[in-house]
Amino acid sequence: MHQNKLAADTLAAVEIAGLTRSSFILKGALVAGSVYGATAVGPFVKTALAQSGGGDVEILNFALTLEYLEAEFYKKGAGLGLSGEVMKVAREIGANEQEHVEALTSTINDLGGTPATKPTFMFPVTNQKTFLELAQTLEDTGVSAYNGAAPGIESMEVLSAAGSIVQIEARHAARIRMINGVAVAPVAFDEALEKAAVLKAVMPLIKA
Repeated sequence: MHQNKLAADTLAAVEIAGLTRSSFILKGALVAGSVYGATAVGPFVKTALAQSGGGDVEILNFALTLEYLEAEFYKKGAGLGLSGEVMKVAREIGANEQEHVEALTSTINDLGGTPATKPTFMFPVTNQKTFLELAQTLEDTGVSAYNGAAPGIESMEVLSAAGSIVQIEARHAARIRMINGVAVAPVAFDEALEKAAVLKAVMPLIKA
């Protein structure tokens, strides 16, 4: 069931405090990833956002909450005494994630919505090894989450913006995988489980 038990354990250990609807969906996505692996996140996110009925602003707020998480993760990583190359990559990716936060916030405001409040995050990382392990899992999960959210976007402009972000997220995932010495693209296609199977497994584990 697990693609990587260690990755699943660290992903499940990420804590999110101050749950809004968007962060509740994000927590569910992390739980889906911890149970079935990153490729299962897409159908969970697609279903959860469809049930929320909030339209493009709701989807963008979910993406914003994901970017909050990633930006905060790389900020924490910078304080772990990372090696020169890893520190450089962490700062570069972290800067990208912060730009994503600013771009999504601006877009939500332009659409007349209210940007999601930034939750408080806790990451189970204490050194470079654990940082890189969780970085790979978060990046893989983030790509899958964006892919799951994309089908629900109504505006072509918003879809284009989301597409430009997910491409960068995929490059982040590839870069971290290269550092970790694992295959950048181990399979030609991501194979996700049926959404019903994912939801059945993860919903009892999600606590607001």
